[in-house]
Amino acid sequence: MKLPVALPLLALTMSLAACGGGETTPTPPTPPQPAPAICPQTQSTGTAAVSGAALAPLSTSGPVDADWSAPHVPGRVLVIGAGGSLSAQSAGAVRVLSTVRTQEVVPGLTVATTPSGESDQAFANRLEDTGLKVQPDYLYRKLAAVVNDPGYPGNNGFQGITQDYLPRIRADQAWLFLTSCSKTPVGALTAVLDSGADATHEDLQGRLLPGAAFVGTTAATVDEDGHGTATAGLIGAATNNARGLAGVTWSGPTVLPVKVLNNVGEGSTTTLVKGVNYAVSQNAKVINMSLGLTVAGGSDPALDAALNEAAKTAVLVAAAGNTATEGVYYPASHPKVIAVGAVGSSDGVLACYSGRPSAKYPRDLDIVAPGGAGNCAGGTYAQQLLVLAPMNQGKYSAGAGTSFAAPLVSGVASLMRAANPSLTADQTRALLLATVNTANGLKLLDAYAAVRAATR
Repeated sequence: MKLPVALPLLALTMSLAACGGGETTPTPPTPPQPAPAICPQTQSTGTAAVSGAALAPLSTSGPVDADWSAPHVPGRVLVIGAGGSLSAQSAGAVRVLSTVRTQEVVPGLTVATTPSGESDQAFANRLEDTGLKVQPDYLYRKLAAVVNDPGYPGNNGFQGITQDYLPRIRADQAWLFLTSCSKTPVGALTAVLDSGADATHEDLQGRLLPGAAFVGTTAATVDEDGHGTATAGLIGAATNNARGLAGVTWSGPTVLPVKVLNNVGEGSTTTLVKGVNYAVSQNAKVINMSLGLTVAGGSDPALDAALNEAAKTAVLVAAAGNTATEGVYYPASHPKVIAVGAVGSSDGVLACYSGRPSAKYPRDLDIVAPGGAGNCAGGTYAQQLLVLAPMNQGKYSAGAGTSFAAPLVSGVASLMRAANPSLTADQTRALLLATVNTANGLKLLDAYAAVRAATR
């Protein structure tokens, strides 16, 4: 059998032609098994906790004036007592609180954990309806930006773009949650199978390992194409370094560049197999593949074998492709690979270029993440993603494509496995796909929910 040779680049340029295509409604993921608890999010649950909390009177006459738009610790609300115990409150209050985790902070003040799938404000409204007084657990910070990278939302922006996709996938809340567990929001070892990554880039300092090159004549830390630097940067651009953009995983030498694409963004089955096997040999916990092609039968047998073996220890993530009418590309179509589609400026609409199931290739998307608007109708420069470019190409650029959605998923999987090293690859994948936000039938990456689930 003649195996496929070319693996075309999946990044869209700003000259992308307008494209169209239909949408699909994915089937719900299988509920995962609970992960081992390594960051206790509360200390008690159920009615026992409710009946044992003696609440001293606090100065709370009248309704509590709560500002849910202000910075606050996500995933919990504060219940303010008005004397006596919570069990002395209304039957409705006891009933609601008996179904969630609670922890007494001091007499008269109890933390209640927001149920999964419900916003903090909605949960607070339910508690208020039972007669309880509740408020956010406000977050106080030193009077300086928590993340000072210019592209991070709330700063000045960079080259006309802000990284609005980070709050869209709740990366900021995931970081906050990890720090509340006394953990630095760093990633596990993540292999980026691509065209290499520019080790001289100012925003990749201290982030790249030496890696390995299986194509061309230059090292994995030299990127002659630019695509690999962009994908690696979305995962691992140094965060809080006052430069460029913030990566999903903050710091540390945890990004492993594996060069499998040449200076025009092409590689072969041979280079891919070598790259996958190398990533596994280096104990990579996540493997990102922002590359692919359509191939008859939707399979490459030689690469299938390498992916099957890699999936035993690594979470495999691949871009779905940038052709809306040709189905999900391979290797994203492999059953053990997470197939990532892209949304543009709206979370509930696939970007016009995003790969999706077709009659010929019906493989579903597993998850979607922001990939930039491309040249879809109404797409503007400011709606593209800010990405790294090799130093000889200007350091930073704007782009769009499923190539840039996939690294966001890989970055979150990396955060999960670093926060809870006991998670297996299968557990991580299951938790990641079970904690998505549903937006108009699409399964949108939710970094906060995924990381929180991983540390229960």
